Amino acid sequence: MNLSITFSLALFWCSEALSLFQGVGTNSTYYNPVLPGWHSDPSCIQVNGTFYAICEYLGMSYGIVGVLFKTQDLFHDEAWSDPVRFYPTKIDPDIFWDDGKVYSATETVILQELDVNNGTLSQPPLSLWNGTGGVWPEGPHIYKKDGYYYLMIAEGGTGLDHAIMIARSTNITGPYEAYTHNPILSNRGTNEYFQTVGHGDLFQDVQGNWWGICLSTRSGPEWEIYPMGREASLFPVTWNEGEWPILEPVRGKMSGWQLPPENRTLPGDGPFNGDPDSYDFNAGSAIPANFMYWRVPRAATSPELTGQQGLAFVGRRQTDTTFTFSVDLAFSPQAANQEAGVTVFLTQLNHIDVGLVLLSSNTSSKPQLSLRFRTIGTITAPTPNIIPVPGTWANGPIRLQIQNTNGTHYNLVAMPASNTTAQINLGTASAALVSGGSGSFVGSLLGVYATCNGEGAAGSLDCPAGGNAYFQRWRYSGSTQQISATESIPSIANPEFM
Repeated sequence: MNLSITFSLALFWCSEALSLFQGVGTNSTYYNPVLPGWHSDPSCIQVNGTFYAICEYLGMSYGIVGVLFKTQDLFHDEAWSDPVRFYPTKIDPDIFWDDGKVYSATETVILQELDVNNGTLSQPPLSLWNGTGGVWPEGPHIYKKDGYYYLMIAEGGTGLDHAIMIARSTNITGPYEAYTHNPILSNRGTNEYFQTVGHGDLFQDVQGNWWGICLSTRSGPEWEIYPMGREASLFPVTWNEGEWPILEPVRGKMSGWQLPPENRTLPGDGPFNGDPDSYDFNAGSAIPANFMYWRVPRAATSPELTGQQGLAFVGRRQTDTTFTFSVDLAFSPQAANQEAGVTVFLTQLNHIDVGLVLLSSNTSSKPQLSLRFRTIGTITAPTPNIIPVPGTWANGPIRLQIQNTNGTHYNLVAMPASNTTAQINLGTASAALVSGGSGSFVGSLLGVYATCNGEGAAGSLDCPAGGNAYFQRWRYSGSTQQISATESIPSIANPEFM
């Protein structure tokens, strides 16, 4: 399978609180990104002292479809309604309530009234503003303040020219006056470590102070190595009555309004974004809430993962510059080319793998179970490394490990779970392999996969029988977060989880 990636307009709840460092006195000091790892196009709102962040999920799409869900209880899956679907003509639909009406504003920038009960959009779409002349005016947000409607958009594409622009009008339908000092936020043309700054949202805390959240990339102006892709950064905003908002530039270390104390007493059952993983799966265990999929696996519960002719994958975001990730794998394939392992996964065209695979042998009629390090990428990749599984490893699960100790390279290692000192270093790969490429809108995931590399009946996704992989003892722990080209801070993750 080779399915292209396009925008999907479905939004997912980031099941995390904004994890911030509280300062003393008037201002607080905190570090970006506040949602490390893949968190594209963030929006945020505060309700009764709790901040809710949502991020755009980029997945497979065969057309532009907006979905609206309703609930009276945010924190229970069964309380949510079926989706109300609507069909905008452009991406990035923003929902805005005003005087009993609901509006949807989208890329380019156009406005339509939306019926939240049946998904009907008013026709024809009304053009509000086409930005300041940069490419891709998108990601609109509308704010009503001091007698004005403020229209804030992303512009310049999502690369190094990314920026935030703003205009305002006394009528929601316009005409809109552009701010003379646009862009109001961007790191383009600078040597800052945080680049691609744009696509933001503004919100208030309980004290009435304004903040903003946007996407950014920790790449420096070189824009070559940024495996975590588009992450969410926080910045303070000064917005005086009747005036244009002033947005503080995004940096790794920030000073802003006084922050509330950290609080983990929150409803919901998802893990906090910066926490380590420590899962010991049993038969039938539910897949954790922070995991993501590429092709929903045939088996929907862990630890079993059944391969497909394409790649079936379950994983979590890479959320730390340096980290260690390992999983124990029990795998007894019955047909040649059945494979399972662990991977740094950007898309099916950009990933770094170490796994167990049953390969045909030139010296024997019987396929041989082997360890294989292999990369697939849109840049020059290292040579695959294939080593027969040592005979002394045959009686138990094998631990597969991915480690990044310098922020730029991944080391992939295998060892028997019963004797972790007997390690085999399978290979090292540059993080450039999972930076941009075919996944320029996303960020890298770490997880497990199963595949039969195209074997199986024609016209079927199913692999030959006997290739089920059993994953246990899943561990992820971050070590450091890089906040500038020369500075790092310790991750929140606790090494005792390893």
